[in-house]
Amino acid sequence: MFGLHIVDIAVILLYFLGITAIGIWAARSVKNMGDFFMPRKFGKVSLIAHAFGTGTHSDQAVGVASKTFTSGLAGIWYQWLWLFCTPFYWLIAPVMRRFRAITMSDVFEARYARSVGMLFALIGTLNLMFNIGVMLKGSGAVLSASLGGNVSPDAIILVMTALFVVYGIAGGLSAAILTDFVQGILTIIFSFVLVPFVLKAVGGFSGLRETVNDEAMFSLTAPGDITVFYIVVIAINAFIGIVTQPHTMGNCAAGRTESDGRVGFTVGNFIKRVCTMAWCVVGIAAVGYLAGRDVDPDHVYGLMAHEFFPNIMPGLLGIFIASLLASVMSSCDSFMIASSALFTENLYKPLVPEKEPKHYLLVGRIASAGIVAGGLISAYLLTDVVQGIEIFWKISPLMGIAFWLGLLWRRATTAGAWASTLTAFAVWILTEQAFFLDALREAAPHMLKEDGSGMMLHWQMIFYLTAGFASGILVSLFTRPVDAAKLEQFYALVRTPVDTEEGSPAQPCTLPAGIDAAPRHLWFRAGQLEILKPSRTTVLGFLLSWVAVGAMIAGFWAFTR
Repeated sequence: MFGLHIVDIAVILLYFLGITAIGIWAARSVKNMGDFFMPRKFGKVSLIAHAFGTGTHSDQAVGVASKTFTSGLAGIWYQWLWLFCTPFYWLIAPVMRRFRAITMSDVFEARYARSVGMLFALIGTLNLMFNIGVMLKGSGAVLSASLGGNVSPDAIILVMTALFVVYGIAGGLSAAILTDFVQGILTIIFSFVLVPFVLKAVGGFSGLRETVNDEAMFSLTAPGDITVFYIVVIAINAFIGIVTQPHTMGNCAAGRTESDGRVGFTVGNFIKRVCTMAWCVVGIAAVGYLAGRDVDPDHVYGLMAHEFFPNIMPGLLGIFIASLLASVMSSCDSFMIASSALFTENLYKPLVPEKEPKHYLLVGRIASAGIVAGGLISAYLLTDVVQGIEIFWKISPLMGIAFWLGLLWRRATTAGAWASTLTAFAVWILTEQAFFLDALREAAPHMLKEDGSGMMLHWQMIFYLTAGFASGILVSLFTRPVDAAKLEQFYALVRTPVDTEEGSPAQPCTLPAGIDAAPRHLWFRAGQLEILKPSRTTVLGFLLSWVAVGAMIAGFWAFTR
């Protein structure tokens, strides 16, 4: 059946039944909007699995293997662009928990105004809708290839969608976190199970070097494509945008304490960085193993699975397919819930106020289905996975600029937030217009791709980020400041730790009754620019995270020698 052994089919069916049962079981605890969108009850282990499961999906393995197949080991940066951001997750997670918010839109409303919150809700919903499409596109490609082309990618996309919609709509974020625990384990399996077999087939890296005979393919940078400058720029872009990826709030704030969210978000993402190495190794091994064959780069990962697993042991391909399904479904369910929360809480509720909680819960579930429908449409419109990943990179920082200005600079205004977002978006579109590219050919040809088809990605990022920050600062300086009392309430949240016995506040982004604002201890201040003094735990964890970053790069470099 579809080229699968009966054991493989049994494994896949067992996974389908088990994961759906977990989601339906989780639905029993959903009584209100808080239970559905932001249940603050999970510990470190669950949040590690949630951060890993939400942030890791098979389209990323497809993207890394695809880029590695065409550009060499430097393709690892198509996911390792987040590596240099990961130590900052240790700093970001407690702040997210301190906001006492359900969505990031609540945060923008608390810092600026409702209009900025609604702007984020719109962009964030479209962002996650598109990201769901990218994941479904990549997963459909790799699963179709792993089944030897016996099932079309379109059919696979529909099956995956039906499954995560059932348990996600029923159980909300609780279902997503519970299923992520199982799916995270399976994702780690799918990441590493291919590595020893593909390396053995090509004679290890020494044999691979003889076959490929191009040392540039074994470099962690690719001249003219993935340079050190490129890596630095996309890492900065990722750092600016990570805070405004809508699901980040759930990753950080669904824990009982700040420590739960901090450990979960940081450690879960470091595990993903390790898995990225395995995807890259499979991609580079495929260069030698598939030499001389006409292969679509997006199909490399699935094709390697199809070539190896059936010959090793019955059931292994089934485990691989279940793992791939787990990796994409664990992310799609979280993204669906996060975007549904944005739509319901920050777009629908302000327009249709004072309804019963059950009404908003129903709207949230309906919105979840609608968002997934939008994701399906984008999946069918995308031409390839790498293109989709690059577009996603550009969407997230659009409002990240307003977030960082608002967090660190008291003078940032509502008009400045709008200006930074719209200007960054306008410059992004401008850099893709024919007349602009023609001008670059005359003035700065080094900013264009080798084939002249468009602007190089990192230069495009420099243009829209610089324009966004500049416009946000200038407009803020010449427009009315945010009310002082509103600012003080916002910054009181940021500096007030979450008490272990603290209950949910009556309204998002407010301190619960009986909790006094912590005193203001600043580490740095220049005019209205200020940074809070970090705790010893914060500094130590941040430094250890950088040690882990260095160890990963050195370890991967040594392994591939």
